[in-house]
Amino acid sequence: MPPFLLLTCLFITGTSVSPVALDPCSAYISLNEPWRNTDHQLDESQGPPLCDNHVNGEWYHFTGMAGDAMPTFCIPENHCGTHAPVWLNGSHPLEGDGIVQRQACASFNGNCCLWNTTVEVKACPGGYYVYRLTKPSVCFHVYCGHFYDICDEDCHGSCSDTSECTCAPGTVLGPDRQTCFDENECEQNNGGCSEICVNLKNSYRCECGVGRVLRSDGKTCEDIEGCHNNNGGCSHSCLGSEKGYQCECPRGLVLSEDNHTCQVPVLCKSNAIEVNIPRELVGGLELFLTNTSCRGVSNGTHVNILFSLKTCGTVVDVVNDKIVASNLVTGLPKQTPGSSGDFIIRTSKLLIPVTCEFPRLYTISEGYVPNLRNSPLEIMSRNHGIFPFTLEIFKDNEFEEPYREALPTLKLRDSLYFGIEPVVHVSGLESLVESCFATPTSKIDGVLKYYLIRDGCVSDDSVKQYTSRDHLAKHFQVPVFKFVGKDHKEVFLHCRILVCGVLDERSRCAQGCHRRMRRGAGGEDSAGLQGQTLTGGPIRIDWED
Repeated sequence: MPPFLLLTCLFITGTSVSPVALDPCSAYISLNEPWRNTDHQLDESQGPPLCDNHVNGEWYHFTGMAGDAMPTFCIPENHCGTHAPVWLNGSHPLEGDGIVQRQACASFNGNCCLWNTTVEVKACPGGYYVYRLTKPSVCFHVYCGHFYDICDEDCHGSCSDTSECTCAPGTVLGPDRQTCFDENECEQNNGGCSEICVNLKNSYRCECGVGRVLRSDGKTCEDIEGCHNNNGGCSHSCLGSEKGYQCECPRGLVLSEDNHTCQVPVLCKSNAIEVNIPRELVGGLELFLTNTSCRGVSNGTHVNILFSLKTCGTVVDVVNDKIVASNLVTGLPKQTPGSSGDFIIRTSKLLIPVTCEFPRLYTISEGYVPNLRNSPLEIMSRNHGIFPFTLEIFKDNEFEEPYREALPTLKLRDSLYFGIEPVVHVSGLESLVESCFATPTSKIDGVLKYYLIRDGCVSDDSVKQYTSRDHLAKHFQVPVFKFVGKDHKEVFLHCRILVCGVLDERSRCAQGCHRRMRRGAGGEDSAGLQGQTLTGGPIRIDWED
C-alpha cells in the first residue's frame, strides 16, 4: 500500500471528528404559509383546521405572508388557520442575549393559555428571529406569525436612526430598527395585576382565578360572594343558600377540583384512557379522536371512547414533573347515506381536549404492581393516573422468565438478576434508575440500607447493567449478598425510577450518572418531583452453606 494511503487510513480510523453545531440563524426552516398569519380567520367551509403535528424540535423562521415573527400577545381562537392558535408569552430577546427560552401558549375556549409549552428563541444579526418549536401535545394547534407595524409614521428622518424613530405606546423598536414589536407589560411586576396578567396587542388585562372577580380598579381580585356576580364563577348552574353558594353540573358531567367548572369524566389508566360523554352534550354529532378511525360508541346514555397511550393519535410527552398523554375529541355532523363526502357544517362543532397526567418519578420494590390512584379532575377532560413499573427478579441473564409463583431463595455468591419493567411500553420515553438500594426489612426508610445505584451511578462495582431494546426497561446483575447479623435472612430491593423524553438532550435521563455535589446547579432535581412509594416481598438468602 502506498504511504499516503496508509497515512490516510490512520487519520480516518485514529481521529474522532466532533460534529459542529450549526448556527440556527443560518440553518432554519422557513414558515411562510399565509394561513399562519394572525389576520387569517378559520373558515371550515374552505377546509378543516390545520395542525403543526409535523413540527418536531427544529429551528424555524417566519417569513413571507406568514408574518415577521411570532405574536407576543394573546390571539383569539379560530385564527391562524386552526382552532387553538399558539403565541409567544414573553418578549423577544436582544441579539446579545443568545438563545433564550420562552413559554408558548395556545388559546382556546376563552383561555389565552389553555395549553403551554417551552420554545427557544434567538435574535439574528439580520434583524429577524428564529424559533426552536416543539411538537404540539394535541391538535389542533398552529404556531402563528404576525405582521408588526413599521415605524415610518413616527419617523422624523430615516428609520435606521433609532434616536429619531419612535414607536406607538405599547410597542418597542425591534432589532431591525424599523419594526415596532409589541411590549409585554406583564413581564414588569406582573402588569400590576394581583393574580393573572394577560398580554394583549399594544395593551394587557388582569384576570382572576376561578371563583374570584376583579375589583373596580381592574387589577386586584376578590372572592365572589354569591350567584348574582358572574354566576358565582360557575361554568353551569349556580345555587345560592344562606351559607353562600355552590356550583352544580348537568347530568353526566362532574365538578372539577376547583368546585366551579363542570368537566367530562375521564378515567386514566396506564393501558387505557376512557372518556364518557353524555348523549345530551353530543346531540347528533359523530365523535372521533385525532386519528379519525377511532370513534365513539354509544351505550344509550353516553358516548364512550376508549383508547391507549399508543393508539388513535395520542401524543405522549414529558412536561416538567409529569408524563402527559393528550388527544382531542372532535364532534362533527354525521354524513347522510349517499352523500359525496362534502358537506356544509350548519351545527356547532364539539371539541373536548383530553389530557391524562402521570408522575415521572417512582419508587418501586420487588414483587409489587401499584394500584391506580383515583384523583379528581384538574381541568377540562384532564385527570391523573399512574404509569406503573414492576421490579422483577429473573431466573437468568436472558431477563425473560421472572419468578412468579414463589419468591426466590438464593445462596451467597449466586447471581441475582433483577430488572425494571414498564407495564405499558410507550415509544418516545426512556427511564433512568436514579437509585437502587437494599434493606433487611420492608421499611424503605430504615437506617440500615445498602446502595447498588445512587444518583444514576453504579455504587457497587459488582453491579452489571445489560442493554435493553425498550428504553423504559432496565436490567441488572449483582452477586447475592446479605446484611451482617444472623437475624437478617432477607433482602428487599427498592428502586427510584425517573421517566424522560427520549429526544430531550437536556433531561436528567440524558445526563446519566450525575454525582450531585452541587444540588440545583443545573439539570433537573428529582427530589422535587412527584414520587410513589411501593412495598413488596423479600428475596430470601440461604447463607448457611
